[in-house]
Amino acid sequence: MTLALLLALLLTASGALATWIYDEDSQFAARLCTGACIGLTVFGLIGFVLALLLGLTPLTITLAAVLSLTPFALLIDQPFRQRVLMDLHDSVVKIQPATSRPTAENVGYFLYYTVAAILFWFIFDRAMLQRPDGIFTGVLNNFGDLPFHLSVITGFAYGQNYPPEDPTFAGVRFTYPFLSDFIAAIFLRCGASLRSSLLLENLLLAIAFLGVLHRWGWEMLRDRLAALVTPLLVLLNGGFGWVLLLGVANKNENGLLGALKQLPASFTVIPETTWRWGNAISSLLVPQRGMLLGLPLAVIVFTQWWLATGESAETEDGDAKEVGKESLEQRNVRRRKGVNPVGRSRFIFNASPMARMIAAGVIAGLLPLVHAHSFVVVMMVGAGIALLQRRWRLWLVFAAVASLIAVPQMLWSTSGSAVKASSFFAWEFGWDHGQENPVWFWFKNTGLFVPVLVLAILWRGKDYLVSRRLLLFYLPFTLCFIVPNAVKLAPWIWDNVKVLFYWWVASAPLVALLLVRLWREGRAQRVLAVLLLICLTLAGALDVTSIVSRSGEFQVFDPNGVRFAEVIKEQTQPRATVIHAPIHNTPVFLTGRRSLLGYPGHIWTHGLDFAPRESDIRRIYAGAPDAEQLLHKYDVDYAVVGPNEKAAMSVNTEFFARFTKVGEAGDYRLYKIKP
Repeated sequence: MTLALLLALLLTASGALATWIYDEDSQFAARLCTGACIGLTVFGLIGFVLALLLGLTPLTITLAAVLSLTPFALLIDQPFRQRVLMDLHDSVVKIQPATSRPTAENVGYFLYYTVAAILFWFIFDRAMLQRPDGIFTGVLNNFGDLPFHLSVITGFAYGQNYPPEDPTFAGVRFTYPFLSDFIAAIFLRCGASLRSSLLLENLLLAIAFLGVLHRWGWEMLRDRLAALVTPLLVLLNGGFGWVLLLGVANKNENGLLGALKQLPASFTVIPETTWRWGNAISSLLVPQRGMLLGLPLAVIVFTQWWLATGESAETEDGDAKEVGKESLEQRNVRRRKGVNPVGRSRFIFNASPMARMIAAGVIAGLLPLVHAHSFVVVMMVGAGIALLQRRWRLWLVFAAVASLIAVPQMLWSTSGSAVKASSFFAWEFGWDHGQENPVWFWFKNTGLFVPVLVLAILWRGKDYLVSRRLLLFYLPFTLCFIVPNAVKLAPWIWDNVKVLFYWWVASAPLVALLLVRLWREGRAQRVLAVLLLICLTLAGALDVTSIVSRSGEFQVFDPNGVRFAEVIKEQTQPRATVIHAPIHNTPVFLTGRRSLLGYPGHIWTHGLDFAPRESDIRRIYAGAPDAEQLLHKYDVDYAVVGPNEKAAMSVNTEFFARFTKVGEAGDYRLYKIKP
């Protein structure tokens, strides 16, 4: 664990150093948050390319680390080093009075991030619970996703799955964005446990996401309070699901207090109902691991867009004579810091619009193997903003740089794919509204968010609350709401949330701006602002409280299954193909071995046709006349016969008795199929 933690911290520092190249005036804390996302992603991509050539070996990890830490070489340049040291000094200078003579603002920031970090720790600590009685999760929405991600991680770490096949559908190219799981696999190979690998990466990225959201809100709104409210609206999102608490309280003999002690797992997304707009933490960041890295990377890109296009506008208006030259204010700041402009580093591009857009293009280009939906959103929204702003040179450079990095990843991941592209697209109005009226469905699921958003856009005092520039920047994000409400973007319609959520992320700063305006208008308006904030975040807060308060734990693997996984790793080769019941939580997923067929529900959402293989597996376990031919057809090395197989289908034990039993744990048996 120590080595994995040290590596993560070094990568964060390396990514932070790289931000001085294009983002000269960023705050130090924001650099660290940005650096964590960039450093881990670059390390993951470099490591993966090397693993394709060498496998995931100590040499691979060492080479990837060395290459990823090259931004430290920038410190050789004296002006660059001087600027970094000066910024570090400024950060320390700001911290000292905050600790000796703390102001309300300093205390507020400290409590804000401290409470958030503690909550993230408790939340992600419960994403995977490893105990003597098995492996559990404390997040209901993670019950199905956790085994899948474990199969991906162990496939990379133990199964030498390079080039990667779908770990739940042996023999088929893996097209699911997997980079966050690959990074966890590296931490696993560095000595961390499976649980610690997940916790380390999750906690680091969650705090980073909070930080980049805060910075984005500040840069767009230039209002400290609104910038702090923005991440709350994003992370505690929900709708009117909190009204369900009243029903729970009525049924509880201890009323509301008893209901709070025994909270249901979710108030935002409930199976078999039309409550579908899940909370960001419980429905996306914990189970959807790709979004945990994709979301902050996308927000970093959005921030650089905003800054670059703002600086470009100033240049066009004559506030600066030449793009990339220091403004008078910047030069004065530099003189106050004691840095001589003549001795500038050649590696710092003075936060010029072009440098920002190139950096945004590089970061966007990293997204395809991190989270494909995020890459699509970034390029779609970027095209929309470009059409409205018509600063073609900046946007063409961004698109060219992003494409240069992203297209090879996309071509590689789709080459030889068995995915049916037609299953991803179809007309479907109203998202996942079922039989409910779409307007009522969205009002129920998002609460007062949309009305407050509209009010924020229309609010006018001496001038509009939302400036023209902010409105034009925001408008293309509405496509993230419109398109998923008209078109199915994945075999499972709920997966449209991976695009829909970006509309919410972009809308949150506008809503925060209105809430803060109300807060400052007077006593009555202040009460209204507080009530609105509670209404907008209570359902999400109840979801988070349910996780933190340990209201529920859900067993994913029983203790015999965990022991059986170790038997499989001991008795089989890393690239062995194993047949087992087509379920979501087979012990095979803890081994890194290739699964002939995992959970059909997951495989279907990936656009793969699982039905023929599932039918053949049932024939094999039933001992049909062609069972041995089918085993040969699929090149099966080992077969599992255990409680899951006997519960899921008919098992002919006499058929498997003809094969050699090579291991067992409890009721689980492992048979060697090939002689």
